[in-house]
Amino acid sequence: MFNWFQRLLPQSADFFGMFEAHAATVVAAANALQTMVEEQTPPAEQIREIDKREHEADEIIRQVLRSVRQTFLTPFDRGAVTALIAAMDDAIDEMQSTARAIDLYELTTFEPEMVQMAGMIAQAAQLTAEAIPLLRDISRKGARIHVLTEKVVRLEGDADDAHADGLKKAFKRDYERPMQFIIAREIYKHLERITDALEDVANVIDGIVIDHA
Repeated sequence: MFNWFQRLLPQSADFFGMFEAHAATVVAAANALQTMVEEQTPPAEQIREIDKREHEADEIIRQVLRSVRQTFLTPFDRGAVTALIAAMDDAIDEMQSTARAIDLYELTTFEPEMVQMAGMIAQAAQLTAEAIPLLRDISRKGARIHVLTEKVVRLEGDADDAHADGLKKAFKRDYERPMQFIIAREIYKHLERITDALEDVANVIDGIVIDHA
């Protein structure tokens, strides 16, 4: 009975292609966020771009989860497949939350540390997009993957430092304007969550390499 059911299931799906497509949405959203913060212009266009990429990412994660249920053979353990795509999706969801907070508070100017963090986010997203295709040849590319994920982890540490410095400056500057400090703290919190999410992606990738290389 099980053999008959097994024959009805698709034997494989293009999981790597879906991972890479999702990574591309993360990069595009991160670049839009960086543009929004660095150029300090009205953010409507970049917010639309982030929303668009987040919707694309949602469709990709649905495809991945549907394929996990329907496909008999997956490139890694099913838990690793779902953990990777979920971690990537968390990253772009956090980017969208950040963009919506910027829109809510109608921000068009950003602190230097916010600009630094946005740049680090864009770098980490690009490093992730470089690492994902290497999973196709994990046995030979494991060392290179680790180099890339290690850079992402270091960027998260640097972003933590920028977050702490920026928050301290905001507190000293705005101690008599509590609302301004609350807004700055909110944006820093969102940016930090993005870097944490990208670090989670790196850790999941490292775990896959350890288990399957």
